[in-house]
Amino acid sequence: MAKGCAVSQIRIRVIPLICVIMNNIMTIQEAQAQVDQWIKTVGVRYFSELTNMAILTEEVGELARIMVRTYGDQSFKKTDLGKDLADEMADVLWVLICLANQTGVDLTTALQKNFEKKNIRDATRHQDNEKLH
Repeated sequence: MAKGCAVSQIRIRVIPLICVIMNNIMTIQEAQAQVDQWIKTVGVRYFSELTNMAILTEEVGELARIMVRTYGDQSFKKTDLGKDLADEMADVLWVLICLANQTGVDLTTALQKNFEKKNIRDATRHQDNEKLH
């Protein structure tokens, strides 16, 4: 049993994921490894890249639905009640991690490179934008 986790023996495969999430210390690299482990044990195998791309689009749509009803002008429908913003964001992240794993993308490195790109390209862009002040 993992330290600090109260999880039954039946769910032993999930213990590391739950503990890491509860302690808020999961790195992107750890998330990629844990999603990969889950897919290969519980999920059997990855869906095809194209299928996962379509699933990602679906999940982003579900997230958009909550966002537009919570922060936009649309009202909630009965079928929207009980939907959780954080859970929908996690669904998007999950499928994105699946796609990264399938295509050999190290998301930690990719994000670091993206920050570097933005820091160079946008060094003064937003500061100089009058619309933002």
